[in-house]
Amino acid sequence: MAEKVYRASTTAPVNIAVVKYWGKRDAKLNLPTNSSLSVTLSQSDLRTLTTASCSAAYPAADGDSLLLNGEPSDVSGARTQACFRELRARRAALETADVSLPKLSTMPLRIVSENNFPTAAGLASSAAGFAALVRAIADLYELPASPAELSLIARQGSGSACRSLFGGYVAWRMGDAADGSDSVADQVAEAAHWPDMRALILVVSAAKKGVSSTSGMQQTVATSGLFQERIARVVPQHMAAMEKAIRERDFAAFAEVTMRDSNSFHATCADTYPPIFYMNDVSRAAIRAVEQINAAAGRTVAAYTFDAGPNAVIYYLEKDAEAVVGTLYHVLGAAVDGWKDAVVKGLKPTVTLDEAVAGLLKSGVSRVILTGVGEGPAKTDEHLVAEDGTPVTARR
Repeated sequence: MAEKVYRASTTAPVNIAVVKYWGKRDAKLNLPTNSSLSVTLSQSDLRTLTTASCSAAYPAADGDSLLLNGEPSDVSGARTQACFRELRARRAALETADVSLPKLSTMPLRIVSENNFPTAAGLASSAAGFAALVRAIADLYELPASPAELSLIARQGSGSACRSLFGGYVAWRMGDAADGSDSVADQVAEAAHWPDMRALILVVSAAKKGVSSTSGMQQTVATSGLFQERIARVVPQHMAAMEKAIRERDFAAFAEVTMRDSNSFHATCADTYPPIFYMNDVSRAAIRAVEQINAAAGRTVAAYTFDAGPNAVIYYLEKDAEAVVGTLYHVLGAAVDGWKDAVVKGLKPTVTLDEAVAGLLKSGVSRVILTGVGEGPAKTDEHLVAEDGTPVTARR
């Protein structure tokens, strides 16, 4: 009889931080120097689909494997191994407690994962990737772990991944314990609490980043004076103000903290020695565009934020789509991929951007992603590993 292939599949979302995580107090455990807060984005637009499988038929000599977007990916790194080790230990404890359970913890893992967005382009692919990996293996192993418990594991793979285990508005508490046991994610508010939050992502470059987040953080912690001020005073103030803004659904306050925190984060990058520049001229044009849209509206209707990359994420409320999306749609034109007819149909350009800003955006934005606040990881019956253990391609 052929050995059974055990499978579990999950999707996981991207999150974009509005109060940024930057800097580690413990690199091995991936413990941050400050707390952070993010918005989970809709999986219908940005998601990782991952199938975790194991079988006694998989050759032990081959070990564990990961196929990412059709290409073999290294799983020997300390971060991935930390996730595997912790998940296996939890499964082994279940097997010890109930000897009738199949010994899945002893079998090699075959994991297949696909993103529906560019990997390593500053679109938080590692967050969705590790959240999906941990959730899928936890489901495969039938672990009774809560999203908060799993966030402790996912954090060891990618810091921001811990926030992708929840939907809505999510905080990652930095914690104080040396072992990282209190460095955990929790949900500040469900997506349904403030469901009309939207995001327009201007993809400036889908190329891989010049300076990885990991090495960038190390340089900043070691050399930036501004960084010390950021973690001691700026971030704690921003966290408190952001949680209040979300509770009260106060977009003007949400927007101000989002933009100030992005500016603060990139200022510490520029203050790093030698300096790190994740933004470029097109990124700065996006900032000016948001400022001009807000000035023309006479109130704050849009907020920009930039992670460790040049792509602009612009938050806005659905009721202000005309001012925000309408303006940028008419600047960039239908030739840029990603616009949704249901969103842009009938939108008029209510704001005229100055020529220099419009020109930079027109020449520098390669695609857009229109999305909104969304839910956390979800089980799915769409498997990327067939019943015989061979990889299959996701339906698009």
